[in-house]
Amino acid sequence: METDSIGKKIAQLRKEYKLSQRELAEKADITHSAISSIENSKVSPSVSSLHKIVKVFDMSLSEFFTQDQAFDERPVVIKPDQLIEMGNEQVSMKLVCDGRKDRQMGFLIEVYQPHSSTGLISIKHEGEESGTVLEGEIELALGDKTYVIGEGESYLFDTSIPHKFTNRTDKICRIVSAHTPASF
Repeated sequence: METDSIGKKIAQLRKEYKLSQRELAEKADITHSAISSIENSKVSPSVSSLHKIVKVFDMSLSEFFTQDQAFDERPVVIKPDQLIEMGNEQVSMKLVCDGRKDRQMGFLIEVYQPHSSTGLISIKHEGEESGTVLEGEIELALGDKTYVIGEGESYLFDTSIPHKFTNRTDKICRIVSAHTPASF
């Protein structure tokens, strides 16, 4: 989904919920100027900011990005252009999805540009996450601990613990990950 589409969709949801930009900002615990900039496509929200915004609408990130998806039949093979981008230009998070709302697992193909992160604020949600670093390295801040995960190494953790991923290197980091529940 393009940055302008994300902003338009947030504005549409905000209006459906009869919220002002200021009210949405307060409920999401982010600044009013951030909401305005996102809705006007001036900035692309970080994953953590977008997570906080969609929670106000009682949605998960995957629901936000997939609710308008229509499939004639569930595909078994999902082509690269059918993956659903849930990230931004710094952190790409492509959701592998066949359109079902009752999925039991979420699967992401992630690319972290040099010196990028999922956001300033840690994310937390019910479930578990597991992944493998295919290329580069990533720093995982999990609660009050930090782990550096290198190429070929994997991770598994309880996602109810606040967490954030950061690429502190000058190289791209590529990860495949799975999470439960399917929506986060």
